[in-house]
Amino acid sequence: MIRGALAFLVVMAVVVVALAMAGDPGRATLEWLDLRIGTSAAAAVMIIGVLSLLAVVTWRIVLWIAEAPKRAARSHSEGRRRQAADVLTRGFLAVAAGEGAEARRLAQRAADLEEAPPMLVRVLAAQAAEAAGDTPAAVSAYTAMLEIPEMRLAGHRGLMQLAEAQGDPEAALKHAQDAFNLAKSARWAWRSLFEARLESGAWAEALDLVEKALSRKIVTPLVAERARAALYAASAASLEQAADPKMRDQAADYAAKAAKLSPGFAPGAVLAGRLLADAGKIGRAEDLLEQAWGAAPHPALWLAYRDLRTDETPRERAQRLQKLIDRNPNHRESRILAVEQALLAHDNPALKAAVAALADEPPTARLAGLFARAAWALGAADEARAWIARGASAAQEEDWSDVDPTGRAFAYGQADWTRLVATWAEAGMLVHPRFERRERALTDLPELPGQYEASAPFVAKAEAGSFVAPDDPGDFDDDLSGPPDVPAVEPPAPRPRRARGEAKS
Repeated sequence: MIRGALAFLVVMAVVVVALAMAGDPGRATLEWLDLRIGTSAAAAVMIIGVLSLLAVVTWRIVLWIAEAPKRAARSHSEGRRRQAADVLTRGFLAVAAGEGAEARRLAQRAADLEEAPPMLVRVLAAQAAEAAGDTPAAVSAYTAMLEIPEMRLAGHRGLMQLAEAQGDPEAALKHAQDAFNLAKSARWAWRSLFEARLESGAWAEALDLVEKALSRKIVTPLVAERARAALYAASAASLEQAADPKMRDQAADYAAKAAKLSPGFAPGAVLAGRLLADAGKIGRAEDLLEQAWGAAPHPALWLAYRDLRTDETPRERAQRLQKLIDRNPNHRESRILAVEQALLAHDNPALKAAVAALADEPPTARLAGLFARAAWALGAADEARAWIARGASAAQEEDWSDVDPTGRAFAYGQADWTRLVATWAEAGMLVHPRFERRERALTDLPELPGQYEASAPFVAKAEAGSFVAPDDPGDFDDDLSGPPDVPAVEPPAPRPRRARGEAKS
């Protein structure tokens, strides 16, 4: 209003100035009854402007007075709304802080305010009861939400969480299933159902959930692909030991699907190689293992690849292993495999080069055993024994732990497969349950004859104080087949001590 009045006055001033500067300022006459008023045009414009402005101001004042009750009501309502928003905010903060009693007090106060949104009041009341440890009240509040279409999803989630806290998985799954059927984007409901299927080993049902999650865009295509691969591998592992040939064929099919979907998931490729080889499909098994090695080399892969054929000479096997190396030549596992290949082929120059390529690798028990075998093959017996001694206290390798002492890779139970599937699907990571449990893996260190094996009896007797070695015991390291028969020798009688100051004889 003030801006409009100022603009009006400016326009009037411009008009008056224009009229005053004109050569003929003009006249304005007003006749009303017997009254006649005459003045200049500029004065008339000013009078009319002032009267108009006064009329507008008067009208606005009258309207302001008339609307005073409405303004007061609006101000009161706005204050109540601000108060309700403040109470709700402090209530939810109390719930987040775990102050159940304060949250319930604020929830009751919010319920008494008409301006507080009813849905938010219900949510606060339910969460406040839950924070206060009043489970029956929380269940009642969440159950009441199920009657309101807009709040059903929140009610199911609250009831599911309460059921989980009370140790009632069946009720929790029921609410998760209802929520999943109710809302296509309820990721939390899908996740609860998926984890429950994994824990129970229901791989087929878990696969169905993955397909539904992908169609609803709950998970990305990459996550869905990894989940399918891991679930197919878990299904294959559960059927691998089946006596029915049809079930074993089904297991091989599942494993092949897993290897194709996610070549980097080593358990799937190893299972596929093992099962396809049992079915006589050696060529297909080789292709899948080679693809897996190209994606993510793992020691279990080359062991499975090595054992695909049993009718070949060591040199032929070494030549076949070259196919794996060529798939990923710069990877650490490929450089380790080059040492194994040279050992098989008895190629000493290649063996030296392969060992040198691993010189910068941190020494592990597996590498220590590998270097010990290489040194023994090269005729460096002392160096081989030194590597064995070093490997006894060296760190173990996570990937190597996946191979059990019998040489079988990924021989895991249902609980381990549940973790394998979950972590691979979500993060593309391979967990190592045997390594985490510190279980024995395939032997890292070779058994080589000890350097002082032939003289061990002398050492043992000397440590016991019952033997004094002869002046020339001979070379006991010439024959490492076993300790020689050594006759027992009585220790000589101790010499008497000389008295202090006694001259030597």
